[in-house]
Amino acid sequence: MDITIYQAFLPHDDHEASLAFYRDTLGFEVRNDVEYEGLHWLTVGPKDQPGTSIVLHPPAADPGVTDEERRTIAEMMAKGTYASINFATKDLDGTFERLQAGDAEVVQEPTAQPWGVRDCALRDPAGNMIRIFEVQ
Repeated sequence: MDITIYQAFLPHDDHEASLAFYRDTLGFEVRNDVEYEGLHWLTVGPKDQPGTSIVLHPPAADPGVTDEERRTIAEMMAKGTYASINFATKDLDGTFERLQAGDAEVVQEPTAQPWGVRDCALRDPAGNMIRIFEVQ
C-alpha cells in the first residue's frame, strides 16, 4: 500500500493575515486561493514538497455546523485550542529566529522536552497551534 499525506485542513478567519503568515513568514507557496460568497479557501505548502498541502478554510462554511457550534468554534479559535499542526526542521534555532523576525506569536521558545524531542511553538493568525520539531 502506498499512502501519503496530501492535504491537511486548518481553520482560518482572516484571509489576508493567513496569506501573509503562511506565504511571507513561513515561506510556503500559495497553491490555490479561492473566494466564494465572501469566504476564502487558501491552499499553501512547502515549495520543496509539491504533494503536501495545507488548506486553510473558513470553519463556519460547513452547512452542517449549527450557530451554537459556530460560536464554540470561534471561541476555541480565539483561545488557540481548536486546531494544531506539527512541522519539522533540521535547524530549529535558525527557523525560530526567522519566525520571531516575522512577528509570529511565540508560545514556546526552542526547548528540549522530557520525552526526547526539541521543539518550539507558535500560533498562526487564526490561533492554530504550530509546533516545530527539530529532526536530524
